[in-house]
Amino acid sequence: MDYLFVAGGLVGLYFGAEWLLRGAIGVAQKLAIPTLIVSLVIVGFGTSMPELLVSVRAALTGSSDIAIGNVVGSNTANILLIVGACAMIFPITHWDKGVKRDTYVMIGAAVLLLGLVQFEAIGRIAGLLMVAGLIAYILYAYVQGKGAVEELADEDVKHETLGTGFMTLLIVGGLATLFIGAELLVRGATNLARDFGVSEAVIGLTVVAVGTSLPELATGIMSALRKHSDIMIGNIVGSNIFNILFILGVTSVIQPISVDPRFGSFDVPVMLGVTIGFAFLLLAHLGVRRLTAGAMLVAYVGYTLALVQV
Repeated sequence: MDYLFVAGGLVGLYFGAEWLLRGAIGVAQKLAIPTLIVSLVIVGFGTSMPELLVSVRAALTGSSDIAIGNVVGSNTANILLIVGACAMIFPITHWDKGVKRDTYVMIGAAVLLLGLVQFEAIGRIAGLLMVAGLIAYILYAYVQGKGAVEELADEDVKHETLGTGFMTLLIVGGLATLFIGAELLVRGATNLARDFGVSEAVIGLTVVAVGTSLPELATGIMSALRKHSDIMIGNIVGSNIFNILFILGVTSVIQPISVDPRFGSFDVPVMLGVTIGFAFLLLAHLGVRRLTAGAMLVAYVGYTLALVQV
């Protein structure tokens, strides 16, 4: 039954995020909301909803390791697994110039998290500051007028002809499906961890993390198939920023998170190292070609295997 909970939760998170994202973009376009706000807030918020609901649900049920492991694992998977897989399909050689600014913010957020986990707890004040930092980042990006995704995939705009009512229904249905998916995934993953003697931290860093990254994976693969690497890079960088500042920020405001020492000594340093390495590829204009992508996939497999040894 627990396996069905996990499988059902993953399916619910994927379709819930998909419906929420499509509906939100459609309503935003109907209301003539600027593309910059759509890309930074609606798209970023929509693809991060699985992480948010899973982390909040886990924290409220006392599974703090799943709450933080979900975010740390998702950020690591976003780079090594998703970027690696997408670059194998279509090498990443160009991206929006605004990514440079966002890359520095991504590094800063990762460094901030490394500092916070050393205290083995993330409280409400820290959470509020993280959310405030994200708001400041969005306002700054808005003023600068750079880094927005100017082109939305055809699938995201085709619902315009169906009317605001249908798109609102997508939003409501997406949120409901996300809530159900988060509940099933957390319950199933927690029970499996206890049954097999695997720590909740490892479950959060692997199964839950990859599961909540399904929207990014789907968007990334679609962008790669259409040879829009700029959209995929913007999605990954933005998601990693949102995951730390927004997901952990909101979660810790709702329910302060206790942090297992392993996160400060292994998992977050690995995430930071992966983040810096990815940032170097972007800032040095090296891109991610197939050889590098293959190395990233191998590194992710190695990291996953190492988790059970820590």
